[in-house]
Amino acid sequence: MRFWPYLVLSAAGACWGLGLPFGELALHETDAAHMIMLRFAVAGLAVLPWTVLRPQCRRLLRHPAVLLAGACYALGFLIEFEGLARSSVAISALLVGLMPALIAVSAAIGGERISVASWFGVAGATLGAALIAGKPGTGATPLGVILCLISLLAFLAWLYAAKRAPADASPVDVSCAAIVIAAVFLVGLVTLLHGPPNLHLSAPAWGGIVGQGLLSTIAWQLGARRVASAAAGVFINLEPLIGATIGVALFHDRPTLAAAFGGVLILAGSLATVLGEHRRTPQDLAAADAPTLA
Repeated sequence: MRFWPYLVLSAAGACWGLGLPFGELALHETDAAHMIMLRFAVAGLAVLPWTVLRPQCRRLLRHPAVLLAGACYALGFLIEFEGLARSSVAISALLVGLMPALIAVSAAIGGERISVASWFGVAGATLGAALIAGKPGTGATPLGVILCLISLLAFLAWLYAAKRAPADASPVDVSCAAIVIAAVFLVGLVTLLHGPPNLHLSAPAWGGIVGQGLLSTIAWQLGARRVASAAAGVFINLEPLIGATIGVALFHDRPTLAAAFGGVLILAGSLATVLGEHRRTPQDLAAADAPTLA
C-alpha cells in the first residue's frame, strides 16, 4: 500500500484549511469579489499552458457542461467569500463541512442508495448548521451564514455539471478547462460590476491570494486521483477543522457555545457521511465520482 497519496491529501486539506484565513488577510486590503478574481486569475494562468497545448483539453472549453461547471465553481467561491466578509473565519470554515451531507441528500434525491450511517451523518450535520445559524457568535452575521450556505448550493451545481463532462475526458483536463473558464468568467463579471482590482497589495495579501490559487489545487489533484473517493473525502474535513482552529487562535473569533457544538456536529456528521460511502457498492461509488476542481 502506498502512503504518499494520503500524505499529499493531508497537505491539501491543510492548504484548504488555510484558504479562509488567507482570504481574511487579503480582505483587509481588498474586497471579496476582487480577491476571488485575482485568486482565479493566478490559478488560471498556472493551468493555461496545459489547457492550450492539449487539443482534448481545448475542446472542453466549448463543452456546455464544462462551461456550466466553471461558472458554478466561480460563483461558489465568490458567494462564499462574500459570506466570509460578513461572518468569521471559524464559522465560515465549519459551514464548509456541510458539503458531504449536502451531496448525500442530493444523491438520494437522484435515486442513489445511501447507507444508514450516512443518513445519521446528514442529520447531525444539518442540526449543527441550524445551531450555527441561530447564534453564530462574535463577528458573524446571519447574512454571512446564509451566503456561506448558498455557496454550497453553487458548489453542488458545479459537482453535477462536472459529472456531465465527456466520459472520455481525463479529470485533469476537465479540471484545467473549468478553472480557465472560471477565471475568464470572474475577470469579466467582477470588472463589469466593481471595476478593475487594486494590485498594490502587501506581500501577505498576495501570499494569501497565490496560496489559495495554487497550493490546494496541485496537492489535491496529485493525491485524489490515487485513492478511493470515500477515503479522499475524509480529508475534506481537515478544511473546516483547521480553518476553525486558526480563526479562533489567530483571528480571535468567538463562536457561541451553541455554534461551537454545531461545528462539532457538522464535522462528526460529515465524517459519518463520508465513511458511510464504504457501504455502497463499487458501481454506486463509480457513478458518484466526479472530476475534482478544487
